[in-house]
Amino acid sequence: MMTRNKLEKGEGLAAEVRRQLGAETMARFVRTLPTFRAETDIPDRFRQLLDRLDRVENGDVWRRQ
Repeated sequence: MMTRNKLEKGEGLAAEVRRQLGAETMARFVRTLPTFRAETDIPDRFRQLLDRLDRVENGDVWRRQ
């Protein structure tokens, strides 16, 4: 069982995280991060593994290559 004091601290922490994530400083930082994408010239074996991962994520696990 969570005590009232712990609940209030948790709510305060959640509010602080939301505040910081919405800050302009955070937006500027996120804009500096690289975009995550697969390079077009990766080896075939890695491309096949990425395609397999995409199929699993999309729920299409029964389709074979």
